[in-house]
Amino acid sequence: MRNDFVINGRQVKAGSREIVNIRLPALHSDATVIMPVHVIHGLKDGPTLFISAAVHGDEINGVEIIRRVLDFSAINGLKGTLLAIPAVNVFGFDSHSRYLPDRRDLNRSFPGREQGTLAGRLANTFMTEIVDRSDIGIDLHSAAIHRDNLPQIRADLNDKQLSTVAKTFTTPVLLHSAPPEGSLRYAAARENVPVMVYEAGEALRFDETSIDVGVKGILGVLKELGMLHKSRSKKIESPVLLSSSSWVRATRSGILRAQVKLGDKVSKGDSLGLIGDLTGQVEEVVTASSDGVIIGRTNIPLIYEGDALFHIGRTKQGVIAEDRLDNTQSGNTLTAPEIFEEPNIV
Repeated sequence: MRNDFVINGRQVKAGSREIVNIRLPALHSDATVIMPVHVIHGLKDGPTLFISAAVHGDEINGVEIIRRVLDFSAINGLKGTLLAIPAVNVFGFDSHSRYLPDRRDLNRSFPGREQGTLAGRLANTFMTEIVDRSDIGIDLHSAAIHRDNLPQIRADLNDKQLSTVAKTFTTPVLLHSAPPEGSLRYAAARENVPVMVYEAGEALRFDETSIDVGVKGILGVLKELGMLHKSRSKKIESPVLLSSSSWVRATRSGILRAQVKLGDKVSKGDSLGLIGDLTGQVEEVVTASSDGVIIGRTNIPLIYEGDALFHIGRTKQGVIAEDRLDNTQSGNTLTAPEIFEEPNIV
């Protein structure tokens, strides 16, 4: 029998699952604020994985992804320990906001300080209660408001463990990305806890394709880590590897008429859209700055000069598997029975 898992002063016995409510600073009205953590502590030894969502409070696809993952009965028989946090930034989640009430971005406030700002205190709590107890993590995000992201994993592929595990998430693209300073994965990496980021969909919206890919990806990672039984050998399709990325920005204000979709392959100089004026008499072509794949784009056609319009992921691959991109574009993702065959748990 494994030892109890201790978190927030609570002892969770091996072979059980509990919800542990971590208390956060109260509201102005002195109403209590809690961050719920699902703890599934397996009977058998294995790694400790955390899955977090809504670090940006309005990015809610991850909330639904976690709910669906926890709904699989096989999760009760996993090896190791799973920590699932549906909403890290509870304040932003409740107010439909990316930010905290102190107007700070939580994902630029890590590792935080116990006696710091509201953002710093929340970041510090997450580091001490979650990250410091974990071996690896998955942080679930979406694009900001009025933007959309192609399902993608972002990870530092120079980390050998992340490089291997990230490829089992089965997103259409995998972007090599060093963690920005102040982010959760930057602070976790300094504590030798590798973290990958799943980006998909847009803020304040549930997107079924993004959710399905996310659920499938997490289950794939759990299998790769040996936390869930590999019910059958199945070839994993390799993602398109992206070495870097950059945004194409508007060179003038006006009305954008986009001509490309998420997942489209583009070559340098290709037309991505047209920016016109209110009269419809003037149009300026927006062109691709490099070869690659459209992994993000704005959804709002009313733009100002300097606005980010299209996010291009650059790839060195000579041949891109078109079906990997086309299937995601058209929503041809696997349904729950196909993505996971539950084993007999003894």
